[in-house]
Amino acid sequence: MYNTISSLTFDNSFTRELPADNETANYRRQVAGACYSRVKPASVAAPKLIAYSKEAATLLDLSEAACKTDEFTQVFVGNKLLSGMDSYSSCYGGHQFGTWAGQLGDGRAINLGEIVNSKSERWTLQLKGAGPTPYSRNADGLAVLRSSVREFLCSEAMFHLGIPTTRALSVIATGEMVERDMFYDGHPKEEQGAVVCRLAPSFTRFGNFEIFAFRNDIATLKKLLDYTIKTDFPHLVEESLYLNQSSCKIYIKWFEDVCRRTADMVVEWMRVGFVHGVMNSDNMSILGLTIDYGPYGWIENYDPNWTPNTTDAKGRRYCFGNQPEIAQWNLVQLANAIYPLIEDVDSLKNALALYSTHFKEKWQNMMASKLGFRTFEPQTDKTLISSLFNILSLVETDMTLFFRKLALVDFKSDDFINQDIILKYFIDVYYIPSQLTNSYLEQIENWLKHYAKRLSKDNTPHQARCLQMDSRNPKYILRNYLAQLAIDKAEQGDFSLIHKLLDLLRNPYSEQPDKEEFAQKRPDWARNRAGCSMLSCSS
Repeated sequence: MYNTISSLTFDNSFTRELPADNETANYRRQVAGACYSRVKPASVAAPKLIAYSKEAATLLDLSEAACKTDEFTQVFVGNKLLSGMDSYSSCYGGHQFGTWAGQLGDGRAINLGEIVNSKSERWTLQLKGAGPTPYSRNADGLAVLRSSVREFLCSEAMFHLGIPTTRALSVIATGEMVERDMFYDGHPKEEQGAVVCRLAPSFTRFGNFEIFAFRNDIATLKKLLDYTIKTDFPHLVEESLYLNQSSCKIYIKWFEDVCRRTADMVVEWMRVGFVHGVMNSDNMSILGLTIDYGPYGWIENYDPNWTPNTTDAKGRRYCFGNQPEIAQWNLVQLANAIYPLIEDVDSLKNALALYSTHFKEKWQNMMASKLGFRTFEPQTDKTLISSLFNILSLVETDMTLFFRKLALVDFKSDDFINQDIILKYFIDVYYIPSQLTNSYLEQIENWLKHYAKRLSKDNTPHQARCLQMDSRNPKYILRNYLAQLAIDKAEQGDFSLIHKLLDLLRNPYSEQPDKEEFAQKRPDWARNRAGCSMLSCSS
């Protein structure tokens, strides 16, 4: 472990091997024929470290002592560039809410460079909120405390939940104020600024390919795809050399790999009730990582039509239940982008069909594990699962709590399932107990009897089933209101709840008796409060 960050060694293959923007001045513009523009972070007057992730630091071989130094704060707020850093922002486009948006790019993100750690893993360091870039359009390239705290906490929470994600190394207050119109309603106000340092093997998005296809810049498109495969998918290079495959076949295998990774990621989102909120194609990682934590949210009362994004409130394009289909829609846009390099429609269609097949298989296996089954049995489980989600949507039922409570019921000892048993185990999962009509209770009672019958086929001991279910159904998630409470305190200079939540979320599946307060359903005061129910894209 390094005790000083000056020990970091950079190997900046992205800027070394791909075409750069010839213009070095930092002003807003269209950038053609380049994968990135070199740009330096803006300096700030009074940076203060709010929090860091010791787990993310180990990815860089950094000790906790290194993270507590002033040098760490200065570097990861953007005030100091280390030897070997080659800072830049990427050029990409994308489809936003289903419409081509043209050039987008890293409007508030600045990559510091890439390091290769002691395990030969490549990690790109990226600052979010460190100032304007050529891709900032009319924005200032900065970020505020509330959105930075949310991104920092959620990145690490998702990692500990076992969900593919970019990581967050640190969140640092800038000591400067930033003007934001939080609800885009003509009432801007000054908010505290902050910078998050994000880590990922690559921050390449679907949109990085889309921009060059849209501009018919096939030469740069090919350079980017060849580089991406060589650097981020080396197993495909080795396989192609062994099989002596043509470049077109490698491209197809790459796209199939992206389809599988994307399906894996979305299945995991659905497992824990995570809603990304803004699944534009420029927010989709080619590595199948959750990227860009903006107006995200967590399903509390189960509602497949819920979206955390105020911009999406009318159309609900990115609601919880739509996420699998939207991921495939974005993959279609990626397929269109790489088509000029392949010119094989059938192979691309087959890869997209692979997404559907892979997603279905992974989702079925995931649901079987959530319910404590040994395997997914289509003849019984398909109906059982659809019936359950229909019942959960009838009244306001906390999804996270329901599955944890379900694991507790010993169906072998509670042979007689009745309404008393239901209330004994599940009363705390309902937001409005008055919704529990006799009709509803009869439905849930009937479902539980069918569920018990299905469990009897596996004959799994109760304790073993409970352990299995608890390993797939988290007890602790970053509930929207908890994140907001941490932000409220942070804006008053108290970062204690950020640290408590970071510690809590390191073990989301474990019983933590001294932290039961964080496993409660959303309090009523948070039902419609800003930040606890829905958020805008303002950050």
